[in-house]
Amino acid sequence: MKVPLFRAIGLMSGTSIDGIDAALLETDGLGYVRPLAFMPSPYDPSFRVRLRQCLGNKEGVHDLVVAAFERELTELHADIVHQFLEQINTPAASIDLIGFHGQTIWHQPRERATIQIGDGDLLAQLTGITVINDFRSADVELGGHGAPLVPLYHRALAAKLPKPTAIINIGGVANITWIGGESDNEILAFDLGPGNALIDDWMLTNATQTYDEYGLLAASGQVHTEIADRFLSHAFFRKKPPKSLDRDIFKNLMPKELNAADGAATLTMVSARAIAKGLHYLPAKPCHLYITGGGRLNNTLMSWIGELANIPVSPVDDLGWSGDGLEAEAFAYLAVRSKLGLPLSVPGTTGVPRATTGGKLHIPAAPQIKNKGADRKTGSG
Repeated sequence: MKVPLFRAIGLMSGTSIDGIDAALLETDGLGYVRPLAFMPSPYDPSFRVRLRQCLGNKEGVHDLVVAAFERELTELHADIVHQFLEQINTPAASIDLIGFHGQTIWHQPRERATIQIGDGDLLAQLTGITVINDFRSADVELGGHGAPLVPLYHRALAAKLPKPTAIINIGGVANITWIGGESDNEILAFDLGPGNALIDDWMLTNATQTYDEYGLLAASGQVHTEIADRFLSHAFFRKKPPKSLDRDIFKNLMPKELNAADGAATLTMVSARAIAKGLHYLPAKPCHLYITGGGRLNNTLMSWIGELANIPVSPVDDLGWSGDGLEAEAFAYLAVRSKLGLPLSVPGTTGVPRATTGGKLHIPAAPQIKNKGADRKTGSG
């Protein structure tokens, strides 16, 4: 049976709060995925500072400052869509959907609450393209953690890899997708702990840089084991998965007595140990760990993960995947699944009681008209 293919743009602004990624994906929302293009757009430093000021605000857009910032954030996403389409010489009329993640500013699944700011309806009007956003709320309202949401895309990408395998995304928070097979009973995903967030926050405050490039500062420092132990004794690490993490949960544990290099080394070891510790919850040991996200570029972190896990570790780029674009691609994929009413999460990925779809659809007032002569392809998935 032939199923329609969709061309979707995914927009991702993650917990690293370093910028917005745009990716174009062709997919049927099932097993066929074909990444077509990717464009990163770093935040302006002053914008990043104002974005940080919104984090942890559980009032969301009920707060006037956050509401005003949400509009600015959405307009920035619209500008990036236009720039992206111009860069890849693609008309908006040829795009079926935009998957708009927005920016998470509050995530407390125990309170059945998660807040991603970003106005889906405004983005649809500004781009003339149908938008799907608010991917997490339905899962959280049913008692799921609402995160991670990328695992079903990981499974589609990893269909031909030897099993069991694991894909670890190291963004602001680190999360893992363990894949034992193709059924919903053979996938497990959960947040492992801090990824880049603690390191980046430390660098910004103590080294006047936004991140530790290649992990060079960490490599020059000394790990203070007693401080790392303090982080790893947090109750989060004793919880069984599925589980999720707010990026700021450890902010009160940040060391104040260390020099810049020792702080970077200690926090990098915290992330490496958190990842290794989480592997003990997997149903079976993976034959390989494939790393995506910005953390894969931190050579010190990658080396320490390999040593602690005693499993071969490689960046996903070795598979021909986009280590920078994977999350944006995933939200393009999830937008198509939402449009088709397919699950975005299953019990093994977020702890939701049953396979659950999600997302909210926003149709522009004057939708783009497809070229009459355009050949809308179909595929077998």
